[in-house]
Formats: sequence, C-alpha cells, structure tokens
Amino acid sequence: METAVKIEPEWWTDGSVCVPLSEHTSEGAGLAEMALREMEVKDWCFFQTSGTEGVRKWVGLTKQALLISARAVNEHFGITAKDHWLLALPTHHVGGFGVLARAHLSGSAITRMEGKWDASAFVQKCENLGATLASLVPTQIFDLVTAELRAPASMRAVLVGGGALNTELEAAALDLGWRVHRTYAMTETGSTVAVQPRPGAALEVLPIWEVRTDAEGVLSVSGPALAQGYAICEEGRWRWEPMPAEGLRTRDRVEISEVDGTRRLRFLGRETGMVKILGELVALGPIQDRIETLRLRHGLTAADAAVCDVPDPRKGSSLVLAVSGMTGSEAAKMQKGLNESLRPFEQIQEMRILDAIPRSELGKVRLAELRTLL
Repeated sequence: METAVKIEPEWWTDGSVCVPLSEHTSEGAGLAEMALREMEVKDWCFFQTSGTEGVRKWVGLTKQALLISARAVNEHFGITAKDHWLLALPTHHVGGFGVLARAHLSGSAITRMEGKWDASAFVQKCENLGATLASLVPTQIFDLVTAELRAPASMRAVLVGGGALNTELEAAALDLGWRVHRTYAMTETGSTVAVQPRPGAALEVLPIWEVRTDAEGVLSVSGPALAQGYAICEEGRWRWEPMPAEGLRTRDRVEISEVDGTRRLRFLGRETGMVKILGELVALGPIQDRIETLRLRHGLTAADAAVCDVPDPRKGSSLVLAVSGMTGSEAAKMQKGLNESLRPFEQIQEMRILDAIPRSELGKVRLAELRTLL
C-alpha cells in the first residue's frame, strides 16, 4: 500500500509541538503538553532516539532546525520540484520525517509506502511512480541485494543512513544499479551531517556543521540544525536536559580531513562499541560488519547474527556470537568465517542460539538488550 503525504506549509510556523509516535508504543504520551506548559516552547518536534545503548531519550529539535538540515541536503543533491520521493522509513524517526521536510522545501512529490517493508513491492512502486529519490537503511539495501532486484531507471539517488553500510553490500547494490550514497546522520542533528557526493566517494561534511575531534578521536558537532536538548521520563515525570553550549559530543570515533577545501569524515566506530580483552582494545563495529558480509556471501538472508561482549573473569571480556534462524552447520560456518579474520585474543569461542536478535526499527542491534539475553 502507499499514500501521498504532505505537511501543510502553515504547520511549520503554527506554534504546535509535535511528538511523532509509533503505532506500537505509547511512550512519549504527555510530552507535547509538558513542553508547551512547562518549557513554554513553540514549533518544536521531539524524536525518540533508537535506544541501541539501552537509554531512551526524546531529542528536542525546532522545526526551523529540521528545515535547515533539509535545505542543506536539498542543495547537496540538487533536489527540486521535478523529483519524487518514495518514503519507506517511519516518520516517527527523524530519518523519515526529514524526507517530509525536504519535500516541503523543494516542492517535490512524495509517496509513502504503508505496511510492512517489502523489497519487491518497493521496487514495483518505484517503477510505477517514476520515483527519483529514496532514503533507506542498510537492512533494506540488504534485502534489495539478496533478492537481486535491479534499480528502476528513474531512481537517481538513494541516501543510506541508520547504520554503517557494509562495503561489500554497497558494491553489490551499485552493481544492481542502485545509486547508493552513504550518509552519516543522527537524531540530534535533524538528520544528515555528512554524505557521499557520489557513490563510492568519501563522505563530505555539509557546510552547516562545525565538526571537531578530541584526543581520542571522538566527534563533537555544532551548528544551526542541532537539537536543543533531551526530554527524559523517569518514574512518570519528565525532566529536561539542555544541549551543552559547546555542542554535542557524540559517541562516535571519526577521522576528519580537508582536501581542496572540502571537509571529509571517515567513521571509525562507536566509542561505546569498544571493549578490552586481555588489555587489548577491540572494536565491535568491524566484527559486526564482517558478520553482515558473511550473511550476504552465504545467502543467509532469513537468518540473523550479531557479536556481543560479555564479562570474562580472566580476560575482562570475551566475544559471543549470537545467531537466530540458522542450522547448526550454518552457524558453525559463520563462526569459522569470523575467526579466520580475527586476531587471536578476539577469537569467538562461544555461540548462543536465540529466538531473535534484538534490533531497533531501523535494523541496529540493541547491544544492551542482547547482553541481557546472553
């Protein structure tokens, strides 16, 4: 199913406070009333963070910040009224809502897919509409590639965010004609911070952002589209945590460089995705990236797998491979393939079979929940 969707122009300045809610949760109920009554704010939106670290917060963004972010993306990709977005992301996440803002500013058409994600239906609708633009997450790209679905001729750009896009998956998507552009984005920035100007290129920082790293390489961001802070609900009561004046210190380790006046950003991994094993620092991100490569290579499209650290009395931490929907031989092949690329102290000696790997709506592994399960 699909529906045409637009936000009326007057909504952006009508003074309302918006809390986009998933149909599957009532979390966030009462937040808009609290913001209007106690914070006395107008023209704000609150989006719930994905909660992959186990902490749920609502990010407060002004509607103007959303439009500033949208305008920067529109200018980068030359988005105009001639374009047609096919929206396949939920609008209670900033990634989906940001598409509405881009369409509003550019005058481009936008059609929203309804119901459960279906790769074949998405491609068919692209063809029927002559859609030119889409914003997807790596899980959706994985589904398109494993189904060997070629991109319609009309589709000129697919922005990929919500997680790291595996390089092998990226190459396979490009081979099928999907002009995928990696992005680096987060809820607190109203969407995109950096984006590939063309498929396969390095990520370039959008001009609206100031970016810097500390001695550990952890990124800090500031700019006019940055969130105002966080609303946090504890024991039924809301409290407000304003954004520091110096901007947002992320949990991401990056490398920033400048080439011919263009700032480039290379994602290295999440600060919270680093663990110590026998005194050695281990990044979980590249290992999970390798898992996604093996799933693709071995055709395990209906199965799932994730790496997680658990306490170890001798080594400090050890790594466990959690799998679901695999046979014993498939899981053993996955473990063997992983260990072939891991250093001795990283070797995965234990494997656990679960009913399902806990993931967010956008496909990110919820590490805190997975640790609890293990």
